[in-house]
Amino acid sequence: MKKLLLAAILMAMAFVVPFPTMAEVNINISIPLPPPIVFPGPPEVIVMPDTNYVYVVPDVEVELFFWDGWWWRPWEGRWYRSHYYNAGWAYYNIVPLFYFDVDPGWRGYYRERAWYGHRWDYERIPHRRLQQNWRAWHNDRYWERHGTWGVQGYQPRPQQQIQELRHQREQQYQQRPEVQRHRQQIQQEQRQPRDQRPRGQQERRPRVQPPSQPQRPQVQPSERGRSMRPQGGPSDRGERQEVQPEKRGRPGGSPAPRGEKRQGKREKKMRPTGPEGGLESKDEKRPVERR
Repeated sequence: MKKLLLAAILMAMAFVVPFPTMAEVNINISIPLPPPIVFPGPPEVIVMPDTNYVYVVPDVEVELFFWDGWWWRPWEGRWYRSHYYNAGWAYYNIVPLFYFDVDPGWRGYYRERAWYGHRWDYERIPHRRLQQNWRAWHNDRYWERHGTWGVQGYQPRPQQQIQELRHQREQQYQQRPEVQRHRQQIQQEQRQPRDQRPRGQQERRPRVQPPSQPQRPQVQPSERGRSMRPQGGPSDRGERQEVQPEKRGRPGGSPAPRGEKRQGKREKKMRPTGPEGGLESKDEKRPVERR
């Protein structure tokens, strides 16, 4: 009995468990996840000058950023983000806003400890300190006000120059081979369901019929006084069968002359005539006089 119960439980688990796994695989088929990055410990970051508080990990070969409470990572022309630096990556379908503020040559400036000819005394920020203070630093503009991002004697660029640099970096990013391959892949996936449809059915769109409303009956002017029949009834003009009022009198439709007894269903009232107890007809008692 125990063996049968155990077998039933295993069969139930076999039917229930695979469904979430299959759903996860189907989601990740078209958009693969990036390979994991191995860290000996929580990474340290530095803050990027001329940015809206973008932090970067300088000790790994790949680009790994921290911004607005998320970890960001580009890979093969796609972007991914996570709340953890080493796991939980999810595909992000657009380029994050901060990326075009990051100077592409920041690694060289980091090794030389100079930012555009100015000494760059950057500070290596531990992971725990970053998680505890990044929001307050952002709200108080800490790095810009207290140390100009650690660059000695450096003044921020004018806003117009920043906009021009963003536009230039965006164009350079779109020309990367991996970005163009990813864009072509997305376009092919978007066209694929449309190409698989039979020819002649791709441009057909179902017509949406408005909800039918009950029509109010309309009375024809010529039919006033006869019959209140709505238009569009079962009988057309010329074949309409009107209900004539019942004519009382002689057969054949001719009216009965005045004074003549009307033939119809009438109940005769019988009443006693006198002490004998006989009954007489009301009609005999009160004959109809002819005029």
